[in-house]
Amino acid sequence: MSALQQEIEKIQSREMVVGEPYDFKTKEDNPLRVVFLLPYGHEFSLLCMGPLALYDLINRRPDVPAVAERAIMYDCLTTEGNGLRVPDGDAYRSIENPSPVADADIIGVSITNSGDLPSFFKLLDLAGVPRRSADRKLGIHPLVVGGNGGFANPEILAEYLDVVALGEGEGSMLRLIDLVDEGRTVGESKDAVLERVAQVPGLYVPSMYDYELLPGGGVSRVSPRNLKVPAKVHPQFLDVNELHDAHWVAPIIDGTRGMIVPTLGCRWACHFCTLGVPPFRQAPFDLLMNYIDRLEEQGASQVIISSPTFTQYGKRYRLLDRLREYSTRSKGKVTTIIGSVRADELSARYLSAVSELGDFGHLFTELKLNSARGIVTIAPEFASPDLVAIFNKTMTVARVHKSMDLLKENDDFAHIMLYFIVGAPGETKADREAIADYAVDLFRRFDRPDGTIILKLQQFMPKPNTVSQRLPMDDPELTEGHIQEIQDRLRCLVGDEEYERNYRVLWGESSRLLLESVCLRGDRRIGRILERLYDEGVDLASLSGTQLRKVLDDEGLDHTYYLRELGIQEVVPWEVVNSVDPQQEAQLLKALTERAAEQQGVTA
Repeated sequence: MSALQQEIEKIQSREMVVGEPYDFKTKEDNPLRVVFLLPYGHEFSLLCMGPLALYDLINRRPDVPAVAERAIMYDCLTTEGNGLRVPDGDAYRSIENPSPVADADIIGVSITNSGDLPSFFKLLDLAGVPRRSADRKLGIHPLVVGGNGGFANPEILAEYLDVVALGEGEGSMLRLIDLVDEGRTVGESKDAVLERVAQVPGLYVPSMYDYELLPGGGVSRVSPRNLKVPAKVHPQFLDVNELHDAHWVAPIIDGTRGMIVPTLGCRWACHFCTLGVPPFRQAPFDLLMNYIDRLEEQGASQVIISSPTFTQYGKRYRLLDRLREYSTRSKGKVTTIIGSVRADELSARYLSAVSELGDFGHLFTELKLNSARGIVTIAPEFASPDLVAIFNKTMTVARVHKSMDLLKENDDFAHIMLYFIVGAPGETKADREAIADYAVDLFRRFDRPDGTIILKLQQFMPKPNTVSQRLPMDDPELTEGHIQEIQDRLRCLVGDEEYERNYRVLWGESSRLLLESVCLRGDRRIGRILERLYDEGVDLASLSGTQLRKVLDDEGLDHTYYLRELGIQEVVPWEVVNSVDPQQEAQLLKALTERAAEQQGVTA
C-alpha cells in the first residue's frame, strides 16, 4: 500500500460527519466531479468553512448534478524546489476518490491571503493541471475557480483562473455547475460556457474583459468583450435563510474538534478592514444548539467559536451556557476556543460567562505562554487618537481603559494581545513610539505582575474594496526599522528585565508583505512575476526586496508604482469588482493630508 493511500485511510478512519452521513451520487448519475483544493494539512482543512459549506451543499442536494471532493496538502508529499510531489509515483487524488484530481470537471482553489497566491501554482502542478486558462480545454481539463480573501484583487491570476467566485457561493457555484453540465451535454466550447458563466451574479470571468496596460504597472481601461458581459461584478452576500447550514457549522470533524460561526460581517466599518464589507448576519440559534448537541453525542473535546465579532452575537450568553453544561457533563476535558472578540464590547457578564466554561482559551494559545490563563485581544490599531478617528475605528482610549478595568477584576485572564498597525500614511516616529507608551500604560493599569502584554504589529496594507484601497503603503523592508523603534522605546520605558518578563512583540515577515505589496495593487502582469519566482526556485519565505525588484525590472515594472497613492479618478486593476464609494475615499485622503500638514507644522 502506498504512503498516500495509507494516509488517506487514516484520515477516513478518524473523520466524522456531523449529522446524517453523505449519500454520494453514483457513476450511474453521471455527476460532474468538483474537487476543492485546500492548501493545508488535514487538521486545518477542516476549518476552511467556505469550501466545506459548498462541499456539504453539493453532496446533500440530489438535484445538483455533481459530487464534491477534497484534496489537501497530505503529510506524505515531498518537496521539490517550490513544488510538491506525491511519493511512490502515485497521482494526486482526493480524500474521497482514487481517480486523479486532474480528471475533475471543476477545481475550486481557496487561498486566504494574497501573499500566498504562489501556492496556486503549487496546487495545480501537484494536480497535473495546466496552469494557464488558455491552455485548458473544457472536457479535457477542469474549469478552475478561485475563491476566498486571497483573490480580493482577482487580476493577479486573471490569466490562470477561469472564474473567480466573489462573496458567498451557495447560489453562484450551483449555477456554475449547471452551466458546465449543460455545456458538457451539448458539447459547447469553453468560451461559450464562460460567456454564460460571466452573466451569473457573483462570478467574475477574467477572459471576458479587455485591459489596456500602462508602462510600469497599472491599467488605463477595462471593458467587457461584448454586451452580454456585465461591466461590474459584485460579490453575493445572502440572507440567513439562503445560507446553507454548513456555512455556520463545520460539517466534518476529525473526532475531536468542531467549529461554529455565530456571526458573519461586523456592525462596524473601519476604513482598512474587510470585515465590514459583507452585511452583518447572525447564525440561527437552534442550528448552533443542535450542532453542539451532536458534538456532545460524538464526544468532541474541543469547540471552536470562529467569529471576530462574537460579542455581537445576540444570544451569546445562552450559547456559552450550553457550552458550560457540555463541559460540566463531559467525563473528559472539553475546551472552548474563542477566535476573537471586540474589547470595546466586553462586559463583566461576558468575562464571567467565559470563565465559567471550565477549560477555555483563544486561538492564540499556540503562543505557549507560561501561564495557562486566558488571552483577550484588543485592537486599538493606532496609538494616536486622531488616527483612530480618521480610519473610523471605534476603539478609543477610554473604551480600552474600561475593558482593562474589567479584566483586572477577573483572575482568569492574564494576557492581553494588542493589535497595532504600523506604516499608515503620514505616520511619524512619535506615532510609532506612542505604541510602546500605550502598551506600558495598559500593563500598569492591568496591575498584574505575572501578566503579559503581547504587541501584535501589522503593516498597513491597503486592501481592494476597502475605503483605504488607494492609499500609499510603506516598502515592507522599512517596517523592520519601525518595529525596532517600538521595541527600543519599550525597553527604554520598562528596562530589559521587565521587557523580557512581561512583554512580547510579534510581527509578520517582510517577505510575505513584499508579495502582498504587489498582489494587492497589481494587474495581470504580476501573475507572471509570481510564476517566474516560483519556477526559478526563489525561496518565497525569505524573498528580499532586491529579488522582487529585479524580476519586476526585467518585465518593465516598477515596484514604487504599487506603493504609491492611487488617484481617485484612476482606474484600478480590480475595476470590474470595485464597489467602494469614491466620496468616502476622497474624504479619507483629505483627512490624512490635513493631518500630515499639521504634523509638519508641529515639527517645524
